[in-house]
Amino acid sequence: MASGRPRQPNDPSVFASFEAAVSTVARPGILGFTWQWRYELAFAAGTPAAATVIGLTLGLTTLIATAATATTILAAALIWPASRKRLKARAWCVITEHRVRTGCANAWVQSRNGRLPIVVRTKPTGYGERVTVWCRAGITADDLTAARDIIATACWAREVRVTPSPRLRHIVTLDVIRKDHDLARTQVPSWPYLDRTDDDGLDLEEPPQQTDAPVMA
Repeated sequence: MASGRPRQPNDPSVFASFEAAVSTVARPGILGFTWQWRYELAFAAGTPAAATVIGLTLGLTTLIATAATATTILAAALIWPASRKRLKARAWCVITEHRVRTGCANAWVQSRNGRLPIVVRTKPTGYGERVTVWCRAGITADDLTAARDIIATACWAREVRVTPSPRLRHIVTLDVIRKDHDLARTQVPSWPYLDRTDDDGLDLEEPPQQTDAPVMA
């Protein structure tokens, strides 16, 4: 993938990088679009639908009373610190899903036909958000690891940690770190291939240095 550095001369990833660089992100289908914007669509469609049903069945007076009650409950939830914190965390989950997709698009983390990874679920945590990603064929956890700085910038976060599932290789967890936390204090390598070595302990990234041995007289 474009996000991975070629490991050896004439590595096929060079051509994959060029192919991804000149390709564009494919538009999602109707199901993908609905899933990506499910919260916004539910609010945009659910609010008018509920108002219409209440107005037609119970009358305008009941509709006004319901709207006033809902506004009061929302205002109370925003004033109460505990509920405000919860609402803010859920709002960040919705924002983070869109920003992860934006980061992947700009980092060329996509399949050969231009499909982005699928964001399955996002939940709030003490340090930010935890995002579960479904990698399509052609996308690996190493691609996301190499692009984590770009994804972190897109998410307006401190950093992003990438953890592949030990059982299912296409399932990857992204920890979007925004706050000081024990997870943020642990160090990880800045590049996923830096510590690759062969059986003899030689670095696969750089060729071994050849030095001219002194000629003994």
